[in-house]
Amino acid sequence: MNDNSCPLCRRGAESVLWQDAQCRVIAAPQPGYPGLCRVIWHEHVREMTDLARERRAHLMAVVWAVEEALRQALAPAKINLASLGNQVPHLHWHVIPRFADDAHFPDAIWAAPRRAGVEHGLDMNELRLALQRCLNGLID
Repeated sequence: MNDNSCPLCRRGAESVLWQDAQCRVIAAPQPGYPGLCRVIWHEHVREMTDLARERRAHLMAVVWAVEEALRQALAPAKINLASLGNQVPHLHWHVIPRFADDAHFPDAIWAAPRRAGVEHGLDMNELRLALQRCLNGLID
């Protein structure tokens, strides 16, 4: 049940880091936030409560594994988790590593910047390996 007008249903040139039958993890870097990832439910679903409990649990297990992998790969000061979907009503989570010297800290990355941020490098291969370790054994 996909919606052809939905940008998350129409997979473009995504950088898929991991996927299974239910969801995928993509790299969604923004300037100053190279480790930003999205966990996207494959089906066009609007809200968490539209999913059966076991499917919700699976999705959140993936979100938590991405958080853990980002902590291993980047050692950020904080991880932000956000599920908004106001502009794109397709179930997805933003997993955002935060640093005390990023442009927006301690505010949300969508707020006005407080300063010029410091770039933090990310080895994508290291992140992929960390994701594999953290998601190892997760059952479809």
